Amino acid sequence: MTQNGTLEELAKRHLVMNFTPAGKYRDDELPIYVRGEHCSVFDEHGKRYFDGLAGLFCVQLGYTHGAEVGDAVREQLTELPFQTTWSVAHPPAAKLAAKIAELAPGDLNRVFFASGGGESNEAAIKLARQYHQTRGDHARRKFIARRVAYHGTSFGAMSLNGMTGVRAMFEPLMSGVRHTHNTKRYRRPEGETEEQFTAFLLGELESLIVQEGPDTIAAIIMEPMQNAGGSLTPPKGYFAGVRKICDAHGILLIADEVITGYGRLGAWFGSEFYGFQPDMLVFAKGIASAYMPLGGVVASDHVVDTVLDGPVGMFNHALTYGGHPAACAAALKNLEIMEREGVVQNVAEQSPYLAEKLGEIKDRYAFIGDLRGEGFHRSFELVTNHESKRWESDGLSADEFVGHHLNPALNEVGLLARVAIDAEGNPLVQFSPPLVMTRDDIDELADLIDRAFAAAARSAGI
Repeated sequence: MTQNGTLEELAKRHLVMNFTPAGKYRDDELPIYVRGEHCSVFDEHGKRYFDGLAGLFCVQLGYTHGAEVGDAVREQLTELPFQTTWSVAHPPAAKLAAKIAELAPGDLNRVFFASGGGESNEAAIKLARQYHQTRGDHARRKFIARRVAYHGTSFGAMSLNGMTGVRAMFEPLMSGVRHTHNTKRYRRPEGETEEQFTAFLLGELESLIVQEGPDTIAAIIMEPMQNAGGSLTPPKGYFAGVRKICDAHGILLIADEVITGYGRLGAWFGSEFYGFQPDMLVFAKGIASAYMPLGGVVASDHVVDTVLDGPVGMFNHALTYGGHPAACAAALKNLEIMEREGVVQNVAEQSPYLAEKLGEIKDRYAFIGDLRGEGFHRSFELVTNHESKRWESDGLSADEFVGHHLNPALNEVGLLARVAIDAEGNPLVQFSPPLVMTRDDIDELADLIDRAFAAAARSAGI
């Protein structure tokens, strides 16, 4: 073992990175980011990058409040560095649970803490199953999620994923998971109204439930706006219809708000933004603006009371670091700053201008097929054939355009984004910046996107 070498050499030799192709280890230069400021990060060479992805959909406050949040964490580590929530409690966990209940919609008053989004979805799976077992509904073990949706990489959460490429090499996974259509409107039949699309989606969901047997379904889990597939917003009346279907069949509705929670859409929660009431809400990422790892589930009173009043007498699940004192202290300070500085309101106020600027970019480039999203979460879908709505350029595959032209252009201008090939083979470019982004920041972001798209188009000859 050695500590000699540059940071890049050490990372390539010893660090196994998340979802990172081997070529990034061996051939390409590996970015090493060393500090952040407002909406930007800086690499070890001093180059600035506008963080158009808020780390990974989680740096709500940007990179400005580290000292203030750090002071809160340091004070907590000095006072009580660790305690569990196993038959005991500690001040940060109790205060944070109460604050989450205050912010969450309806009767979502009971909080179970985890360390991140995948763990939180695992907890929601177990809570849903235990709820039905306690009620004597022993056949209710199945879950319905949506196609292309992503819910995590742990065993149960991965089973919920509607992304076959993520699941395939680890199957067989948790049994009893079915997938229904997501809310992607691009490529729907010409002339279809929003109401007709909603009716189609709800009809398919109802048919799936009937086919599986309504009394076998434990829960339906959905993101208010689906991230994977590119900022997939629901049509009007969709979630009201999903809620009605769940109530009719005794099925729990779980909102996965790992990404949409804590201001991303211009409301504290996406379920609030779209006007529906889940039985459970899964959160992570923005709860602490990524200053510390934290996640959890906030559930309705009727779900938790049923479990606690049942024969087991407890939620039969536990995590050593769930509700870690320092993480809860960071989250409390983060929420305090977000309220003090009107961060959620900022998203609501700035979103129309962001949509306007991105819309101008869409109109400027022939290879942009669709722009969609809400709040500070937007996606471009790139195509070369607007009739088929697919990337069909002869001699230039979507992978080649992304790898040889678009990604280098983004890097050159200094812009971080999520670029992927979607389930239909089209390039997707996602932006989900820090929620403190101002009008001037939006202008800079739009300029960087414009420059990167222009450079990629010139390089590719399209």
